[in-house]
Amino acid sequence: MKKNLYLYLVGLTLSALSFGTLVGCAPREDEELEIVNVSYDPTRELYAGYNELFEKHYEELTGKPIKVTQSHGGSGKQAIEVANGLRADVVTLALEGDVQVVADAGLIDPGFLSEFPRDSSPYTSTIVFLVRAGNPKNILDWNDLIRDGVGVITPNPKTSGGAMWNYLAAWRYFEDQGQTEEEIRESIRKLYRNVLVLDSGARGSTTSFVNNGQGDVLIAWENEAFLSLREYPGQYEIVIPSVSILCQPTVAVVDKVARRHGAEDAADEYLRYLYSDEAQRLEARNFYRPSAPDILHEFVSDTDENVIKEIPADGKWIKTNVKTTDINHFGGWAKARKDHFAEGASFDQIYER
Repeated sequence: MKKNLYLYLVGLTLSALSFGTLVGCAPREDEELEIVNVSYDPTRELYAGYNELFEKHYEELTGKPIKVTQSHGGSGKQAIEVANGLRADVVTLALEGDVQVVADAGLIDPGFLSEFPRDSSPYTSTIVFLVRAGNPKNILDWNDLIRDGVGVITPNPKTSGGAMWNYLAAWRYFEDQGQTEEEIRESIRKLYRNVLVLDSGARGSTTSFVNNGQGDVLIAWENEAFLSLREYPGQYEIVIPSVSILCQPTVAVVDKVARRHGAEDAADEYLRYLYSDEAQRLEARNFYRPSAPDILHEFVSDTDENVIKEIPADGKWIKTNVKTTDINHFGGWAKARKDHFAEGASFDQIYER
């Protein structure tokens, strides 16, 4: 009898533990809530500052502590990792198409683009060139990247969202020059023939160029280029090409995961606070373009210079004289992926040849 009672109690305990494992992921009232933000390579510095800002804001708002954990890597690779089970309560990726990969895995509810203001893009960026001081190869525009003897550094579009933006910006430039599609393909082919290494993410490419001394020009996120200018004064210059692209990093709550951890409200507030004035100015100080027009204006410079040798003392670093296209020119991300980045699409054809 005692043995049966013992086995019965053990069974109850195991059942309770099993039930807790399935539905007990939400923290107890006295536990610190944790959320995970899976992001792309160049946002490391931004979110190191933002997470501190948000943790303070959240505790003031709710009276409860919260801890934010970060993960960084090539945006495309990060999206696949989340789709395959890497924990993410929120994603802050390089482009809408990468967030869609997570949504297609059933982890994000439909309509994520309309969940937050401005197509769920709290900040934007564009693509520029980073060259060595004095610009020894006289690189001024995209056509200079296809000259013989110019070493180019850019990441791999198969794993990096930033690399996709780079590719599309180059495509738009050659298109703007009046080239036919076949001529554009040939120009892009020449560009990638000059690429010395295809790193998996934008930060890896920056390391190759800045720390390892490879190449003559880095095709870079604007914020990455300015960080290099700030960290290595006098060693690099930024060249703003005549044609670039409006890069719209996209954010979303990973609804299925956040609900499982009892963190859905916190995850929503984490992304919504990115649009606050305090966060928008932090984004601008990390060289992202704020989505709030009035705060964006605070950082816009009147200069027409297309070569930037140092960060302006007045903090006004944003240049407006670059012609930018956007993803709609390519039919949206679903079409752009199909035409350019899917298996056997234009990038594969160009790079393989």
